[in-house]
Amino acid sequence: MTGLFSSFSLKDITLRNRIAVSPMCQYQAVDGFINDWHSAHYSMLARGGAGLVVVEATAVAPEGRITPGDVGLWSDEHTAGLSSIAAAIKTAGAVAGIQLAHAGRKAGCTPPWQGGAPLDRDDALAWEPVGPSAVPFVPGNDYIPREMTKDNIRQTQQDFTRAAERACQAGFQWLELHFAHGFLAQSFLSPQSNTRSDEYGGSLEGRARFLLETVAEVRKFWPDNFPLTVRLGVVEFDDCPEHSFSESLKVIGWLKDAGVDFVDVGLSLATPGENIPWAANFMVPWAARVRREKNIPVGTSWMITQAKEANEFIQDGKVDVIFFARTLLANPHWSYRAARELEITDPHAVLPTPYAYWLQNWSE
Repeated sequence: MTGLFSSFSLKDITLRNRIAVSPMCQYQAVDGFINDWHSAHYSMLARGGAGLVVVEATAVAPEGRITPGDVGLWSDEHTAGLSSIAAAIKTAGAVAGIQLAHAGRKAGCTPPWQGGAPLDRDDALAWEPVGPSAVPFVPGNDYIPREMTKDNIRQTQQDFTRAAERACQAGFQWLELHFAHGFLAQSFLSPQSNTRSDEYGGSLEGRARFLLETVAEVRKFWPDNFPLTVRLGVVEFDDCPEHSFSESLKVIGWLKDAGVDFVDVGLSLATPGENIPWAANFMVPWAARVRREKNIPVGTSWMITQAKEANEFIQDGKVDVIFFARTLLANPHWSYRAARELEITDPHAVLPTPYAYWLQNWSE
């Protein structure tokens, strides 16, 4: 029976179960380079038993970083370090994924535990953010992004393409493009942040153009037999969430035609005042609608913490994969506990061989 611990195949890639480690920014890199923190972090998560481990938002350009501590893949020099991460993930029996991102107008901030505010313009680490329009994320804030020219747009799309090539060279087999959370792609899509009057603004087709062109370019260079996926903010929780969701469904159809294989159904976070209805499993119904109405595999995350509920979401066909974040930080071996709770008898469906061997008898 299909459930949380059944395998999932997409293109030539098979996950040993439906548990995925959601990309979680650590803000510990220096000039985009990973270090011992990342090596320990990702090895720990992979050994915990997930079927897929997606490396945190990885900037395709220096100015695309959320903070100066973001991981980067804008140069060939970054490839070797990330290759070691991909190898560690695969050694533990999981599929190695990576999320490529550009933070757009939300770039150049301090880490969240330091407030998450824009860096002081006099700070040696600061840089000028960019966006589809010169509209700040916080209304009235003087941290105003520079409106991108068409040349800037094409350059950024090339940045995504080159980063995707490097990700493949590093050994990653699952690619996620970050089109959510109010970052660059999402800010092109949202009429609240995109006030352009050229072909990259105005109508839904115009606002979606950056996303579609970026996917089409990446698709040319990312291997056809590996999943090309996107995290998309499918709904803006404003006065009419159904309107933004209906637009997102159209965009997902276009993304699917452009070569997207899977949608990680996420939040828009296009404005700081979004009235998000925080509650357990609150994004699952939206993900289920995407899966049903667009006939495309989906995953989602956000406050899914209970094994039985996660299992039912898979069994009921609401989602194909569930992304866990804080749950796995709090307990990297949550998958082991979930398997016992769901009466899974084969530890090899959950854990790498050295762990599974010593834990063959679940009752001990």
